[in-house]
Amino acid sequence: METIVLPVINLAPIMPEIILSVFGMALLLVNVFVPSEQKAYLGYLSLVGIIAAGVSIVGGWGVPLDSFSGSVVQDNFALFFKGIFLLSAGLTILISDHYMKREGCNQGELYPLILFATMGMMLMASGTDLMTVFLGLEVLSVSLYVLAGFNRANLKSNEAGLKYFLLGAFSTGFLLYGMALTYGATGTTKIPKIAEFVAANGMVAQSPMFYIGMLLMASGFAFKIAAAPFHMWTPDVYEGAPTPMTAFMSAGPKAAGFAAFMRVLIVAFPSLKADWSDLLWVLAVLTMTIGNLIALNQDNIKRMLAYSSIAHAGYALVGFTAGNAEGAAGIMFYMLSYAFMNIGAFAIIILVGKKGEENNNVADYAGFATKHPVLALAMAIFLFSLAGMPPTAGFIGKFYLFSGAIKAGYIWLAIIGVLNSAASVYYYLRVMVYMYMKNPTEEFDWMTLSPAVMLCILIAVVGVIIPGVVPSYLLELAQKAVLL
Repeated sequence: METIVLPVINLAPIMPEIILSVFGMALLLVNVFVPSEQKAYLGYLSLVGIIAAGVSIVGGWGVPLDSFSGSVVQDNFALFFKGIFLLSAGLTILISDHYMKREGCNQGELYPLILFATMGMMLMASGTDLMTVFLGLEVLSVSLYVLAGFNRANLKSNEAGLKYFLLGAFSTGFLLYGMALTYGATGTTKIPKIAEFVAANGMVAQSPMFYIGMLLMASGFAFKIAAAPFHMWTPDVYEGAPTPMTAFMSAGPKAAGFAAFMRVLIVAFPSLKADWSDLLWVLAVLTMTIGNLIALNQDNIKRMLAYSSIAHAGYALVGFTAGNAEGAAGIMFYMLSYAFMNIGAFAIIILVGKKGEENNNVADYAGFATKHPVLALAMAIFLFSLAGMPPTAGFIGKFYLFSGAIKAGYIWLAIIGVLNSAASVYYYLRVMVYMYMKNPTEEFDWMTLSPAVMLCILIAVVGVIIPGVVPSYLLELAQKAVLL
């Protein structure tokens, strides 16, 4: 009788995903027995899960492993991005309870959904098989569709969830069809084996089916990172979604999209770098310019930050286009910095807002510095970092992104990036002008300073200032994590 030998499966590469999944399922069970007024305890339990997953990430640093026949990998690249995902999820949980109680939608399913979304992001970062990447993307996307429409009593939230679901499903079809064509052209879905096939077969591998597959996959990933012209869903979804979920979507999933996009292009298609660099050059210019130009005319601060998020995806694409170690490290540093400054800004927006999403216009911040000088200072720090002003992490991130482009010979792309960054200063400064130079029209007496939200703001301020003044440690970690 023939003996069936079962493959040895090492669970270490997916230990953070396992921890988050176990905590998420446990929270769903605990939620049944927790009274509605005590849902905050679920948030604290989810933070325990995030810390536990973070410990497993630290333990895996510098220890490369793979499992499931090479479908997932534990390398520094994946671990660095997993740290960004956990940070985004943790900060989001800190600002969620205060907002959800105020809006009357503090349902316990919120926290498991955040954990499941984070688990999906992790699979995207560590997946070395197109099917693993797709699985992670779907876990993330389904969770985000629900989170975007989580406030069922709010029509804008319902609209955001429905729009995101319909357009997301459409873009997923493009991505999956691109993966199918790539498999048809190469005979494998393993990302390293695709590279081996292209290197071994040369021009034979580069059939129309192969190129169309690559373009369709690029379109799907461009949708996930909100790159123009695949950005149209972003402002409506960001405006309509509950503000903590907007903060989460703008940081974690964007980083996950870049992680998967970078692994696929850099590892699977290195021999086609000249082709995909030209494609990314156009995407970067379109994304930066469209995002900044439309943001200049926005009065709603959530829509302004939505278009700003599009522009920031364009800055990251500048480093991606460079295709060198400096640009790749710059992307990772920038995604981490962006999580701090953007979620911090949304934390201030949550405190200033009223029930029903009022006070979302820039003019509503008139005189805010007079009433709450410390919070106004924190908001100014976040806005300065988003604008790329020294000494903040945003400045260091943009410096390395544009430096990578210049070293790779993309001087005009770097110049366009600097000009776009300079243009963005206008709409960030506009908020600060209202905060510091306009007479207050409100007393802001409805504001309650939640300890959890204040802790999030404090962590975000430290995360923006310290890497801006002493960036060497984080940059060294990013350089050790590059795939190139």
